[in-house]
Order: sequence, then C-alpha cells, then structure tokens
Amino acid sequence: MPEPVSPALRAVSDAVLAVAAQRSVDEVLQRLVESARELAGARYAALGIPDDAGGFRRFLVAGMSDELIAALGPLPRTHGMLGAMLDGRGAYLTDDLHADPRFRGWWPRQHPDMRSFLGVPIVAADEVIGAFYLTEKESAATFDESDRELIELLAAHAAIAITNARLNERSRELSTLSERNRLALELHDAVSQKLFSLNLVAESAATLIDQDVAAARTQLQRLRALSRETLAELRGLILNLRPADLEHDGLAGALRKEAAMVSRVHGVDVALRAEAVPEPDAARDAAVLRIANEAIHNAVRHAAAGHVSVALRGGDGPLLTVEVADDGSGFDPDDPELRSRHLGLTSMEARAAELGGSLRISSAPGIGTTVRLELPRDGD
Repeated sequence: MPEPVSPALRAVSDAVLAVAAQRSVDEVLQRLVESARELAGARYAALGIPDDAGGFRRFLVAGMSDELIAALGPLPRTHGMLGAMLDGRGAYLTDDLHADPRFRGWWPRQHPDMRSFLGVPIVAADEVIGAFYLTEKESAATFDESDRELIELLAAHAAIAITNARLNERSRELSTLSERNRLALELHDAVSQKLFSLNLVAESAATLIDQDVAAARTQLQRLRALSRETLAELRGLILNLRPADLEHDGLAGALRKEAAMVSRVHGVDVALRAEAVPEPDAARDAAVLRIANEAIHNAVRHAAAGHVSVALRGGDGPLLTVEVADDGSGFDPDDPELRSRHLGLTSMEARAAELGGSLRISSAPGIGTTVRLELPRDGD
C-alpha cells in the first residue's frame, strides 16, 4: 500500500494553490496565516506586512477569537521581535521569547502570554516585505528545524501574494498612460512568478506518485488548470490596460509610446521607424501591437539586448510588415525545450496565423534575434 501524503506537504500545497487562485488579497493572506499555524503546530500565528513608517500595513492573525483581537486594540508597531524579523537576518526560533534581549516585555493587558517562538521573514527580490510570527508550539516545548523549513517554503510563496497586493494597490493610484504601461510590465512579472511557482509545485507533486498516485494526479490537474487561467487573465489584463493607445494614437503612435516606455524603464535603446502605415483596423492593429510588444519584451528581458530596432512599414508589396531586431544573446528558435518554457514564441506565431500572415524568427546564440511579421493584402 502506498504511504499517505504528508499532512504538512498537503497543507503547503493547498496554501500555494490558494495563492495562485484569484481571491481577494486579505483572503489569500488569511489562508497563509492559518496554513502556517497548522504546519508548525502553533497555538497562535500572525503575518505582518510593514508600512515603512514604523507600523504594519497589514497584520493578520490565526488562533485568536474575534473578541480577543478586538480587545488587543490597534495594529502593533514594528518593535522588539516583530521588528527583528524584518531586519533581513533570517529565521529565528527559541523556546522562551521572554529570554531574548530583543523582547521588549510590553503587552496589551488582554494579550496572552507567549514563550516558544518561530519567526520567518518573507523575502521578494532581496527585500524583506513581511514576516510570519508563530508562538506556543502545542506538541513540544519549542519549534524545531523541520518547522522552520516548512514555514520558509510557505514564506517563499507568500512573497508572491504580497507582491501582487502591492501591485493591486498601486494600480488604483496610477492614472497616466505611461504608468499603466509600467504597471502592465510589473504585473507580467508578478504573474510570471506565480506561473513559475505553480510549475515548481507541479514538479514536487510528481514526486508524490510513489506515495499517493491519485492525490498527485489531482494536484497536477488543478495546477495545469490554474496555469492556463492565469496566463489567459494576464493577457487580457495587459490588453485592457492599454485600450487608448490604438484608439487615440494609431498603431505607429502606440508602438512609439511603447518603445519610449521600455527605453525609460529598462535603460535599453529602443528605436522605431514607421513608414506608410495602412488605414487603421482595430482588431488587426491590436494583434500586431501584441506581437510587437512580445518581441520587444523578449529582447529586453530574456536576451539582455542593448539596442532594439522596430520597423513598421506599409506601401508596396505586403499590406504591413513589422520587424523587431535586437543585438542580444540570441537562441535556437527550433529548440523544442526552449519553446516549452517560453510560450511567447508559439503565441506570436498563432496570432500571426490568425491574421492570415506569417512570422519568421531568425536567431542563433550570440548573434541577436530578428522577428518579422508580414501581413499580405486581401487576395494575395
């Protein structure tokens, strides 16, 4: 008989799936706190996100009644052990919180006493953006290294949820077109991290096959479905953030603003040349813009290009030609493994085919990349 899946491993998997699912920020964070409490066998758990002003923007707890939480008053400040977990020195565990010199000894009158303690920072892009706080190990006198490892794994995925929360908050404040474009890039990164995380979990789930085949298969199916949904929603979000580009500026103007924005944000020279652009067509131009943007972003993000040239041409011959060339690292466009990891290549080709056009990708390691989209005239 196969061994049952570890409850701890299942709890981590469920928490990661909660992060990947499209739920409200507070709901996801609350799920993470509850999962941390369950994983470590703690009586109390909290997740704090600092506000960079000596306090916490969010401080969610598990293991306390609503009445007790209300009695504790306002959110705590980032002092004592709460602040110590945000200094970037890593996880910390002790069997007596009171004995640590960083413990200030101040509690609200209604606050329960706490002794055993496990603190784990939450890190994103080398920045501590929050922390898990776990107290009162219920089955032992103190937390141990296995507890620390599990909560550190959970913290890695919590970083994705908190990053998304920051982006969502900023999205409500941004108003100009250039800021919306920059936000689109950041959201692209955030969801890409989420997809990468899901892929890692899928690989981990595969290791469960020897323990519980049915459970492993179910998790993989859920992960695949979530990956497809997230990718589809990301594409729709980026497109919806930019509706005014084409409406007010046309294809050439939209590409010019995109080139300027990428140059400013990434410090890369992106030059556009547009000649004899055909009359606007909303559906066609939206698809062309998405293909060109994907090629530009691939050059900047994956090829480490220093210069990108974009040529948009109409006139004699084809109805429209778009060429994006870079001086980056290059790659083998026929490498099946690379295509399986970079869906952008296949999606660009699919969009070109839907337009009745062709897409050619010329590249090799060390010589840069040229992406050429060609749309024929009706009847050609």
